Amino acid sequence: MGNAMHGRDRSIPTPASSSSLADTQRLYFLDWMRIGAFGVLVCFHTGLYYGPWDWHVKSAHAGTAVEPLLLLTSPWRMSLLFLISGAASGLLLGNAPDGRFLRERSTRLLVPLLFGMLVLVPPQTFCEVAEKMAYQGSYGQFMGRYLAADPGFCTDTHCLALPAWNHLWFVAYLWVYTLVLSVLVAIAGRDRLAAAGQWLGGVLTGWRAVLPPIVALALARAILHPRFGDTHALVDDWYNHAVYFSVFLVGVLVARQQRFWEEASRLRFVTLALALGGWALLVCLHAVPEASRQGDHLALATACVRSVQQWCAILTVCGFGYRHLNRDARARRYLTGAVFCVYIVHQTLIVVVATVLKPLRIPPVTEASVIIVLTFVGSFALFEAARRLAPLRPFLGIAPVRTTRADAPPDTGRRPAGVAK
Repeated sequence: MGNAMHGRDRSIPTPASSSSLADTQRLYFLDWMRIGAFGVLVCFHTGLYYGPWDWHVKSAHAGTAVEPLLLLTSPWRMSLLFLISGAASGLLLGNAPDGRFLRERSTRLLVPLLFGMLVLVPPQTFCEVAEKMAYQGSYGQFMGRYLAADPGFCTDTHCLALPAWNHLWFVAYLWVYTLVLSVLVAIAGRDRLAAAGQWLGGVLTGWRAVLPPIVALALARAILHPRFGDTHALVDDWYNHAVYFSVFLVGVLVARQQRFWEEASRLRFVTLALALGGWALLVCLHAVPEASRQGDHLALATACVRSVQQWCAILTVCGFGYRHLNRDARARRYLTGAVFCVYIVHQTLIVVVATVLKPLRIPPVTEASVIIVLTFVGSFALFEAARRLAPLRPFLGIAPVRTTRADAPPDTGRRPAGVAK
């Protein structure tokens, strides 16, 4: 994602223009959407520390009060990121020579994934085993067991699989989907991919842009989630693959289809109302007492309501983004270069900062604000340090120097200068 949408025309396309976006057009709004989505992710992961759902570490103030805020973005946040990543991949794929797309994506994704699993994720896991399993060993002793894939870190319900990728599961999944996409293109050819995109752009109009995707998401939730759940373990995560790879592929196909983005813009207020209504109903369904959750009716209702919120929120963000954010700015160029690095390091900072602050017993609202501020400040400080040290750049997902200078003029070449995440 990120620096993948270049062009000379920075204005919002008009309805009279071509239904297929030209190679020379940059879709700046995708950059802004990605920046915003990762910003929301920092707040969401901080919320998990205080919420009722299981997470790596938990606040002494954890409870249900924050659950409605978690439900506001939980159903659609990662799906949106995969759709944006798919759109950026579609644009990159159309401009890259054969084989180069997969090579560049592999470098940009696998290097920070492996570095993260070996360096950035272990502090999270160390804090987790110290809190949940009362581990008393030193960090050096823990790292020896971590790197040896010790299966002995267990609670009453599960054992940790080490080495772990924690929040970096998104990077692993994105690389796998990129690999599958490359195979599909090698088999079917780029012309068929373009034809499929034109067909899908024509289908996703009016009510067909809203209802069929909702039905598909609801069926996946109702059929696959009870059996597979959310594992983020790649090999057994079939519900999430059904959702995330599907929206990733939709992004690939509609990336150049102007009529899809125009339709999302036209429907944005309708889909916003549906998304907010879905969120309100989802909050009510989650508030149903555990004793009343027997049977399949509530699960089916939850799947349907969740899917309405999920897809309509995605369309809403796409619609408002296309309508209002298709413009360049100095801040966009800087944040586009920084945001993947911020994503890679943010959760480690949240977990470590929260663990350090816990003995101080700061009131929860103040503490959460401090965690968010310190996470953003620490993330950008690491980005500023790493981007000045060329050997560190690939390990933290920072693009080559030529694509991340905040003071560089807008790109005008036809070929994307960066690799999308």
